[in-house]
Amino acid sequence: MCGIAGIFHYQTVKPVDPRRVERMTDALAHRGPDGSGVWTAPGVGLGHRRLSIIDLDGSPQPMHSAHGRAVIVFNGEIYNYRELRRELERGGARFRTDGDTETILAAWEKWGPDCLSRLDGMFAFALYDLDRRQLFLARDRLGVKPLYLARLEGGALAFASEMKGLLANPLMRREIDPLAIEDYMTWGYVPDHRAMLKGVEKLPAGHFLLLEHGREPGPPRQWWDVSFAGREKGRTEDLSAQLLHLMREGVTSRMTAHVPLGAFLSGGVDSSSVVALMSEASAVPVTSCSIGFDVESVDETQYARQVAELFATDHHERIVSADQFGEIDRIGAIFDEPFADASALPTLRVCELAREHVTVALSGDGADEAFAGYRRQIFHAREEQARAVLPRGLREPVFGALGRLWPKADWAPRPLRAKTTLLSLAASGEAGYARALSILAPEQRERLYGETLKRERGEYRAEQPFEKLMRDAPARSGLDRAQYADLKFWLPGDILTKTDRTSMAVGLEAREPLLDHRLIEFGARLPHRQRLRGTTGKWLMKHTMERYLPEDILYRQKQGFVTPLSEWFRGPLAPEARAVASSELLTGSGWFARKALSRLADDHISGRSDHGRVLWQLLMLERSLRHLGPTG
Repeated sequence: MCGIAGIFHYQTVKPVDPRRVERMTDALAHRGPDGSGVWTAPGVGLGHRRLSIIDLDGSPQPMHSAHGRAVIVFNGEIYNYRELRRELERGGARFRTDGDTETILAAWEKWGPDCLSRLDGMFAFALYDLDRRQLFLARDRLGVKPLYLARLEGGALAFASEMKGLLANPLMRREIDPLAIEDYMTWGYVPDHRAMLKGVEKLPAGHFLLLEHGREPGPPRQWWDVSFAGREKGRTEDLSAQLLHLMREGVTSRMTAHVPLGAFLSGGVDSSSVVALMSEASAVPVTSCSIGFDVESVDETQYARQVAELFATDHHERIVSADQFGEIDRIGAIFDEPFADASALPTLRVCELAREHVTVALSGDGADEAFAGYRRQIFHAREEQARAVLPRGLREPVFGALGRLWPKADWAPRPLRAKTTLLSLAASGEAGYARALSILAPEQRERLYGETLKRERGEYRAEQPFEKLMRDAPARSGLDRAQYADLKFWLPGDILTKTDRTSMAVGLEAREPLLDHRLIEFGARLPHRQRLRGTTGKWLMKHTMERYLPEDILYRQKQGFVTPLSEWFRGPLAPEARAVASSELLTGSGWFARKALSRLADDHISGRSDHGRVLWQLLMLERSLRHLGPTG
């Protein structure tokens, strides 16, 4: 795992100052503490920071191909590189190293951009072909590894693994994009179709960009997508056998490393399944790492301990205080862009614990998106059944009116919190699912925004690209479309961003075996009944893992990392809530209405309403604006 950065002059071939590239890579030193390198040629510069995982001493970067035709900087792992090497060797390729980086170079020289479909792994890389005078930028299928792009004055494109790499370039402009604030206030993160700074882009997952000197860059080209349009056929036990085979392949392929390797273990279905299959494939005890909380109601260490004992892992756990708010500024610096998923705090803690024992850790990310494990997906499937029966002409006036009148009862038992469901049923399936996934609905955002943001936002609403993504999905049902949107929008924007930044912040490589693309493609073809049965999501996966895991691990209610935001903002963070409400960064710009923010903070601190999640969102935005602002 590594950090990459570079500069490419596409307009006029100009020399690249290697010190400028070096400053960009130095900003990414946490991603690669084991080595660094810079290479420049007329019109191009590539930089690299290395975290050594495979071929520890023999694969420094930037790396030249055997014939000197191409140079690469690479962040990630290619899990099938040995098979690819053998195929390439049969075609005459020769290798000087024992790593996966050189395999990408040889694959490019043989297949060009088509080499991407042959790579099984997580990656973002930049490859310069000296013969063709082209720069090839590519990102893996699901967006496990990030790549930021920025156009600079004078016809150059800069790129880096994190935005802080771009910010180290003195030519970077630091102008906040107001549309990114609209996106962030809706989702709690800035999705991949936008970045917090104007002029910055993220190369989308499953896309590549091919640049040439003397030509304006075109749009990124998609090289992979997942389709929900087909359906697997066969008996449940046959499908279960296929699923188990694919899960085993995903796990074992990601156990290749020349450094200590372990796993995150929360005690939930996904991480427990990964540990079970790792233990089956390993000749030595698996190293597992868990964190718990000093509040019993949110602590799941007993389940993690149960799985650790079942598979005799070398288990490490740490109990941390639920009061982790001291890391606010650190989280802001780690993510650059505002990021309001509060589970980033405990995720950082488990990464820190894992790094004390291993350099690579396998996670359980991806199964909920692939196999319908989220509660919102189950609710959406039911709502779609209702939409199919009730005509929209009836739903809109009846459910819309009821939804607008129904109180927003955050304090009430879950079955009585019907406002979101009623408003969702009044809308299309796409709009309803966007409402279910968002933190703030359009009418809630409208009450917080100042006149400046309303004017600069214009007709744009954050739900528009999300709903279009669902409408255009290669899918057959509403559930298919919801899962497609989760895989393409939520997964790279929230889940994978969180895992990448927190693991890389401590020099740990995180791998996601349940995001093996063959497993994802298989899950997308499963019939509904193999995904959802009653109120049970991920049904086939849970059924398949019954041979490994006990019932209370497989079928208890999903917990996840819980952070007591509401309590914090009524206790030790109450001054922060009031400070955010009067922040010049938020209100002085006219982006937010000062009175609305003050009322939000007062109502929460007094206990009249629960706005803990929104206050956290505003606090992380304020910290990000401090970090990204013109003064840096």
